[in-house]
Amino acid sequence: MIKAAFVLALSASAWGLCGFTASAHASPLPSFQQVRATHQSSELMLLDRHGHVLHTTRRDLTVRRLPWVNLADVSPAMRTAIVLSEDQRFWQHSGVDWQAVAGSAWANLWNQRTRGASTVTMQLAGLLSEAQTLGAARRSWTQKASQAWHASQLERHWHKSQILEAYLNLVPFRGEMVGLSAMSQTLFRKHPSGLDAQEAAIAAALVRSPNAPAGVVVRRACQVLTLQQRSCQGIDLLTSVALAQKGSAMLGEQLAPHLARWAIQQTPPATTQFATSLDARWQRLARDLLRQHLTELSSQGVEDGAVIVLDNRSGEVLAWVGGSGELSQASHVDAVLARRQPGSTLKPFVYAQAFAQRLLTPASLLHDAPVQLPTGAGLYIPQNYDRRFRGWVSVRTALGNSLNVPAVRAGAMLGPDQLAQHLNDLGLNLREPGGYYGPGLALGSAEVTLHDLSNAYRALANGGIWSPTRWHASPPAQGKSTSAQPRRVLAADVAYLVSDILADNTARALTFGLDSVLATRGFAAVKTGTSKDMRDNWCVGYTSRYTVGVWVGNASGSPMRNVSGVSGAAPIWGALVRELHRTQPSLTPVRPANVVRLPIRFDASINPTESEMVEPPRHEVFLAGTEQAIWSLAQTQAGQGAARAIQSPPPGAIFALDPDMPPHAQRISLRTTHREAQWWLNGKRLGAATLTRWQPWPGRHVLSLRNPQGGLMDEVRFEVRGASVKPGAKR
Repeated sequence: MIKAAFVLALSASAWGLCGFTASAHASPLPSFQQVRATHQSSELMLLDRHGHVLHTTRRDLTVRRLPWVNLADVSPAMRTAIVLSEDQRFWQHSGVDWQAVAGSAWANLWNQRTRGASTVTMQLAGLLSEAQTLGAARRSWTQKASQAWHASQLERHWHKSQILEAYLNLVPFRGEMVGLSAMSQTLFRKHPSGLDAQEAAIAAALVRSPNAPAGVVVRRACQVLTLQQRSCQGIDLLTSVALAQKGSAMLGEQLAPHLARWAIQQTPPATTQFATSLDARWQRLARDLLRQHLTELSSQGVEDGAVIVLDNRSGEVLAWVGGSGELSQASHVDAVLARRQPGSTLKPFVYAQAFAQRLLTPASLLHDAPVQLPTGAGLYIPQNYDRRFRGWVSVRTALGNSLNVPAVRAGAMLGPDQLAQHLNDLGLNLREPGGYYGPGLALGSAEVTLHDLSNAYRALANGGIWSPTRWHASPPAQGKSTSAQPRRVLAADVAYLVSDILADNTARALTFGLDSVLATRGFAAVKTGTSKDMRDNWCVGYTSRYTVGVWVGNASGSPMRNVSGVSGAAPIWGALVRELHRTQPSLTPVRPANVVRLPIRFDASINPTESEMVEPPRHEVFLAGTEQAIWSLAQTQAGQGAARAIQSPPPGAIFALDPDMPPHAQRISLRTTHREAQWWLNGKRLGAATLTRWQPWPGRHVLSLRNPQGGLMDEVRFEVRGASVKPGAKR
């Protein structure tokens, strides 16, 4: 007892002397409120429009420090374990545990090992003081004295609960983990409020020696449990599992990983919260619907998808689902921004431009029949999705049923360059000029993003006004270029005509049926699309309040199996639209004053053989000045040009010979309805009209069709390019 008292007095005197010296140069420590306010998380939290956490993502890769945790949100087991392990008289002393100091001094005198005399308050002072050398294996008596002095200041100005709370938020645990929340979520995959006695004991052991091997951690954790008269059974397995955890997985919903990456790029490094325009309800619903449907399509070779929901009026993004998560092998790819061929979803804009130029009306008749269009690379022969042709059809029927040949004919009236400019005005940002895509541009041969395509449809919903989207919660910055400002890209009456067709469930019944997933309770204008080789499937449409875009396919570009517009993206679109308008039905847009609606009928009496193809009478909408009550097939044929006597090859066609194929396997189709006529090639008789296939040779050729009397009926010029004919081949 005498020796212990002597050592206690000696150590107290020494610490007091050093403390006096240290206090003369020590700077005051911050207040609890200042420490909490300046706490910097290593994560960026995305918040939805209501302040709910959408996603948490790592932005500081040097340390993992999560948002501040209140002491009330720390489990009682953890509070008990840390006090028992680090400072058993924490609630009694005033910053320095002199009894522990005496024990430490006596042990040092006799060269014995001890846990040290630093209290939780002294350790916190060391974490806060700039004078401390953090992480040093040994500290000098001067540093200890400085710690003691700062600890006394903390105890004087802070509550005990504030000291313990700050300590648990600032103390390093293991590796890059700083603070209880980072350790708890990383090692135990739970919040600090859920730590049990064994997990808390392991955490307390890590504070003592953050990078100790598993065996040391187990031994020290067991000591903490023993102090509580608890069993150590299973602590070794629990420790091994915890220390083996990799990565920095966040708890709670992680709803917007792709948007989170964009937020990191667009926010200052010190930003820890970022408010978005997204709505967590719709984001969660869009994600769940996408994953559920892709799971059902997995047997058909589909694993990726994306969804975007826009507010028509403001342009705010309400949902942005860039991928299917764990269902995908390329989950990092943001499919909302990836470029893909949009297929038939470009057709509404083709007809819109034709309406605007008064080239077509919704009642105009187009011939859905085989066609060969010459291009710089040879013939372009469009086909319908089902490989069937339906003869003369109205524009309403052609667009509603997504017929390809009529769309190509409409696009040919505009020309690819003009059509490309129109699509760029709508914000689709094509990478090449129109001539690069040729006639296929009308069928979606250019690559666009789901974001840009959906916003172009939003322009239709807004009566032809295009404006940028916004996923930030704050208003857009001032001084942006005029290209990002709202602008009119279509007349309101033209946009109405397109919307009226896309919302007509009867108009698309030929292909989709009356009871398809595209049918909604209120107004909804919608279009599906599938790119070549079944690689991409789209469904984009709008209601009176929202525009919804959906894409499904594969990030790898591999084709899907038997996935159509109705079975691919459309079910997701339909389910989402129904939920968006569950409590507030979508309203039909008001017809502009310049749009006329009147009853029409189609007169085919001059051509009885095609009378079955003519559509029944109906009401139709027109731009004022283009209305017509009776649509005659004869007038249509005259307006679009009489059918030529030579149906194939078309004038100006360019054919390319394949050098790897034998000449006898390569033929050009010769087609005419005049069976009594004769074919002539380059001024020489080729054969009767019954000759349907000709083996070509390189050069420019003139093909003529003559009647039995030798009179010229029709003539076309075409060119054959490529390999030379092998010697001995018959012409």
